[in-house]
Amino acid sequence: MSSRNEAANYEYVTARAHARRAALFDADDYRKLVRMGPGEIARFMEETEYEEEMNALGARYSGVDLIEYALNRNLAKHFNDMLDFSEGKLYDYLARYLRKFDAWNVKTVIRGIYSNADRQDIEDDLIRAGELDDRTLTRLVEADSIETVVEVLHGTRFGESLEAAYEDYEAAGVLVPLENAVDRAYYRSLLTGLPSQTNRATRLYIEFLEAEIDFRNMRNALRLARSGADIAPAEYFIPGGRLFKQEELNQLVSNPDQLVERIRDSTYGKDLDDALDRLDAAGSLIEFERALERALLEYSSTMSSRYPLSVCPVLAYILAKEREVDNIRAIARGTEAGLSNEEIEQELVVR
Repeated sequence: MSSRNEAANYEYVTARAHARRAALFDADDYRKLVRMGPGEIARFMEETEYEEEMNALGARYSGVDLIEYALNRNLAKHFNDMLDFSEGKLYDYLARYLRKFDAWNVKTVIRGIYSNADRQDIEDDLIRAGELDDRTLTRLVEADSIETVVEVLHGTRFGESLEAAYEDYEAAGVLVPLENAVDRAYYRSLLTGLPSQTNRATRLYIEFLEAEIDFRNMRNALRLARSGADIAPAEYFIPGGRLFKQEELNQLVSNPDQLVERIRDSTYGKDLDDALDRLDAAGSLIEFERALERALLEYSSTMSSRYPLSVCPVLAYILAKEREVDNIRAIARGTEAGLSNEEIEQELVVR
């Protein structure tokens, strides 16, 4: 991906984003899917905008595998379309944001090697919507060790962070240091190189990214606080948000009650008030994490409505499309695992 010199074409791209968001599954669709088996879900998807991917992959896969791979391919298609539609600064903003799928792909390869997954399964799990080219992705899939993955990524935006984390991975034997390094490298790249003298468009973009970082830090901090594990919060902290400074978060993680109050008193507190009450009452961190995801979707929708001709509606669509894919995946996996309808519904995030 490379920058384009044209003026940003917000009106055209936001119209496209609104049209595609209107076509996403709604609560009624999810209620139907929850009551279906994997084969019925696949047939349902063949009659929706996933038809092309389901037909293309139907000869190779079936059941949940077919659903998952079709979801990934469809996601990449839509996001690459949005990038192709965009010009000027809007193109640059989206190209930066879609690097999240570079992070996804790197973590997918690392997890696959760690678990001795089949090479073809790893490749089918990739979402080709980021900046890493096909040659690099092929080299990653063909890597025979995590050390080789780190070597392949030398000189990329992930290289330095992964190289620094590899020693911790070898010592602990778990993937947490590597996965955190990938996430931090992605979020750092979002904000690096943006102009210091920002115009309205860039300020909106930065505000959106800062909120996403804040929500990620909230989730990680509460996980650490509730786990009681002896893990340095700095290992999980992502710089760039507005809510926490690293030093403050280090102290709050050791005092979960203060951490909850800090979130309650923040600019996001009103949206999370009910979820924080439930967290206090029942200690349900999973329920709170679902509430965080819903609140981020609400925040993105608010920004989209407030600034209709900006990058915000496009980013809001990307988040909503990701959530649709995650919801369908959760339904398919939950059904295959024999979970009850109620258990599956608890995994969904529906606005």
